[in-house]
Amino acid sequence: MKEEMLKLINLQEIDSEISGFDADIASKQQVIADREKSIQDKQAAISACQKKTESLEQLQRDTNAEHEDAGTRIKERQNKMMQVQTSREHQALLKEIEENKKLLKNTEEKALQIMEEIEQVKAEAEELENLCSGEQELLAEETEQVNKEIKKIDTTRKKVVSKREALAEELQGSMLKRYNKLLIKRDGIAVVPIIEAVCQGCFMAVPPQQFNEIRKGEKLHVCPNCQRVLYFKEKQEEEAVAK
Repeated sequence: MKEEMLKLINLQEIDSEISGFDADIASKQQVIADREKSIQDKQAAISACQKKTESLEQLQRDTNAEHEDAGTRIKERQNKMMQVQTSREHQALLKEIEENKKLLKNTEEKALQIMEEIEQVKAEAEELENLCSGEQELLAEETEQVNKEIKKIDTTRKKVVSKREALAEELQGSMLKRYNKLLIKRDGIAVVPIIEAVCQGCFMAVPPQQFNEIRKGEKLHVCPNCQRVLYFKEKQEEEAVAK
């Protein structure tokens, strides 16, 4: 059983190493994914700016048309005043002229505000385009570098996987099946040491009698709480490894 236990411990170490490779690869791929997401966000923002600019330019055209119409109505009413004969008609025309003068002023101010907003939105879009262009250049460089790094990691990983396959063949089928299930169920950690009667997987204490049996190493033991396979390790040994 001690020999089988040693194989399980070694298998766990190899699987932890493979898991580290996978995490490293995923981390590097995430850098690229984050950069791509940033570019996509900026492209979406640029598109939104373009749509907003189009909407503002249409509003600007409508406002300018309204401004021109108000100016035309003022001229028409002023010309008409020379033809009216009653005071009532004269006052009505004066009121219309005054209302259109107010509209003329309002549309002029509105047109200026719209023009300023268009300039701001276009400036924002231009800044985003510059940033996007810079990030696209960085993405190309980072992608090339990350692909090289991943290829290097993957080469080492394949060698470790080969060692894993060779070691797995040496284990009994039922034990390997049990180990693989635990590996999935317990987030990649199926075999852990027990130090001072405490499982190093879930950090729960095991009964004294079981702890004594684990120290003997005569048969396979699992943690009553997390079901991970346990093996005995002296505290001083664990501290030395950590250092």
